[in-house]
Amino acid sequence: MIEGPAVADTAALPDRVAVLIVGAGFGGLGCAVKLAASGEQDFLCIDRGAEVGGTWRDNTYPGATCDVPSQLYSFSFALNPDWSRSFSPQPEIQDYLRTVARDSGVLDRFRFGVEFLAARWDEACALWRIETSAGPVAANLLVSAAGALSEPKLPDLAGLDDFDGAVFHSARWDHRQPLASKRVAVIGTGASAIQLVPAIAGQVASLDVYQRTAPWVLPRHDRRYRRLERLAMRRVPGLQRLLRALTYLGREATVPMFIALPRLGSLVSRSALANINRAIADPVLRAKARPHFALGCKRVLISSDWYPALARDNVELVTEPISHLTGDAVVTADGTARPADVLIVATGFQATEQPIADLITGPAGRTLAQVWAERGVQGYKGSTVHGFPNLFLIVGPNTGLGHSSMVLQIESQVAYLVDAWHRMCRHGLAAVEADAAAEQAWNADLQRRMRRTVWSTGGCRSWYLDASGRNVALWPRTTYAFRRLTSRFDLDAYRQTPVAGASADG
Repeated sequence: MIEGPAVADTAALPDRVAVLIVGAGFGGLGCAVKLAASGEQDFLCIDRGAEVGGTWRDNTYPGATCDVPSQLYSFSFALNPDWSRSFSPQPEIQDYLRTVARDSGVLDRFRFGVEFLAARWDEACALWRIETSAGPVAANLLVSAAGALSEPKLPDLAGLDDFDGAVFHSARWDHRQPLASKRVAVIGTGASAIQLVPAIAGQVASLDVYQRTAPWVLPRHDRRYRRLERLAMRRVPGLQRLLRALTYLGREATVPMFIALPRLGSLVSRSALANINRAIADPVLRAKARPHFALGCKRVLISSDWYPALARDNVELVTEPISHLTGDAVVTADGTARPADVLIVATGFQATEQPIADLITGPAGRTLAQVWAERGVQGYKGSTVHGFPNLFLIVGPNTGLGHSSMVLQIESQVAYLVDAWHRMCRHGLAAVEADAAAEQAWNADLQRRMRRTVWSTGGCRSWYLDASGRNVALWPRTTYAFRRLTSRFDLDAYRQTPVAGASADG
């Protein structure tokens, strides 16, 4: 895999901070801005990349665009009136995050090109001892904002090391590799693939798309904002917040289709099937492109050019499983060898595993990954984990969405974290740890609600599920409910350790 190295920040790390944040995407940046706004200045955010942005910094493949409407894909405290389209392209989202970071005045507490290597809880001092590529640092609170879509997932393909052509993951796009007139193979038909395939199909000699499961793809009703509209959003008081609220309500109205009444999805699926029929005349290709599970069971994708791209003369949708690779071809189980010069892997991310969990060791000497392997990936309110004091997760277990903007969830978790820190300071607490009973009750309720969702009943196997079949990724309620449940830090659900010499009640 080809990945340009980040340039390490030359500024030395402090010996100790109150809060250390890992990751500078929406989650890490939101934490930094809100901590500073609350009066807390003693924090540090580290990121292995060269600037803010997270997934929007890293995913620069052709056609990269958000599949959430622009009006919802921003912080509520930093609306952007200058989106060019109703669905924002990657460069604009990255520019937006740069602007928020610069205007908020927190960039002096960010260190880029610094990799998080390990963290171990020091019980005696009630501190996290953190190792980074730039040296050690101690922190009262450790915040993992590394995100669920940060570590690319690679397929286990026989002969991959023998392939002579260029190989790269869609999230680590090699812009030095020319595609014009090349024979290109794309593995995967998920959210990234349905964007990049139409973007490159017109320039390559041939394009073979290897599909394991056909996705549901709805039309993308995208359009460019007129200059007058953008001017109005900037100048008319309250207009953009009204548009955001209407967009929000429209998205929330789809929640019953996912969590309680999956049959409603059959109405929406008609639009998706019409999307296929409009673009594809060949009945054989239509059959290959048609999903065979309930809409919503896997991530619902949006595109108006995916099916037209599949119908191009130089594109082939391959549904036979891949057997192995040779030096210059992809060989499928039926023995067919399709020549390829470039292999693009669009197989998603290690979303449920969260690799950072291997690097965080609690007071019992076990890593978060080891604990999760034993009892399943879970947390309390998707933000904290029993056995790991003063560890906060942004986009933790069961916080993902199938219908709306993750920025809404991130803001709720950031508010919970900031309130937690200030309550700890007010009450003289050195550490807080989610109570085992509270965590179990939270997750029992989650999994009970999950039983009737389309993610459990829709007849598919998605990346939302862990090896045991539990949905550990998604939130089975509205974003409004999540915000209400995380609106204040509930100390009574936590084991509390007072600062030495202080009482727990402050």
